[in-house]
Amino acid sequence: MNTTAKTLLSGVKPTGRPHIGNYFGAMKQWTDMQSQYDCFFMIADYHGLNFIQNGSEMKDQILNLMIDYLAVGLDPEKSVIFKQSDVSAHTELAWIFETITTMPYLMRAHAFKDAEAKNKEIGVGTFNYPMLMAADILLYDADIVPVGQDQKQHIEYARDTAQKFNNTFGETFKLPDALIMKEVAIVPGTDGQKMSKSYGNTIPLFASKQEIVDSVMKIVTDSSGEVPENVYEIHKLFVDETELEKLYSENKGKYKALKEALIDDIEKFIQPLREKRHELMQDIPFIMKTLEEGGEKAQEKANSKLLEAKKKIGVL
Repeated sequence: MNTTAKTLLSGVKPTGRPHIGNYFGAMKQWTDMQSQYDCFFMIADYHGLNFIQNGSEMKDQILNLMIDYLAVGLDPEKSVIFKQSDVSAHTELAWIFETITTMPYLMRAHAFKDAEAKNKEIGVGTFNYPMLMAADILLYDADIVPVGQDQKQHIEYARDTAQKFNNTFGETFKLPDALIMKEVAIVPGTDGQKMSKSYGNTIPLFASKQEIVDSVMKIVTDSSGEVPENVYEIHKLFVDETELEKLYSENKGKYKALKEALIDDIEKFIQPLREKRHELMQDIPFIMKTLEEGGEKAQEKANSKLLEAKKKIGVL
């Protein structure tokens, strides 16, 4: 790794199939940034435990997410790709942070407030996940963390926690910055809302041709306009807007023709990713070995920072 480069950390929970919103909102930037930064990409399985509480399902989701990471172009020669649960420093540092954090502060977290507003039963993992996330980030001296606009609070929590620890025990943790790619901060779904598995409005990243057809044909269109806005907003992710202007001006009001053009362009984009993913699935031992090696590299970095924190709090 480049010792003079800044450090980037990001990750995804292994809670389902990735969609094009995940790719254009995060994964594409990750692949582009591998040459600029020292990158750590995490499979956030302990965060995923708030949603998946079935051992065989979790195991399957972790494996599939690792394959997804490699299929989109994350390179273990350039980046450290690892599983959160392989690095026990994450949960140990989270506990240390919890001892200097108040309940009212955690009650400001969006996930807690949303669950409370919906009168849901709130697990402890949901309540204090910002401290685990702060540990995820701060263990690696991350300079930047790429996030969507709606996740900016996560970085604010990490910065606040680093500052509080530093003020209490002495300078230890670097304050990370959020990196928000404004032009792709929110990828629209087939219903015009933000693309999200919870809304059921996604186009899967490794979709079959038929899945692409089914998803695109579901895109909500506004019959009052000549240009179907939701179709166009998704289309411009795949085709340069100067090209699209000609296509859409020649097909004003022809929503079916425009959706068919979008299907073709998505298929051209997804097909090589789908083929790469299929190829990777033929060698599961390689996938697991790569993940294990990434965990060893992440442990080395994280344990060094945890040791420093433990000396500061006086337990070593």
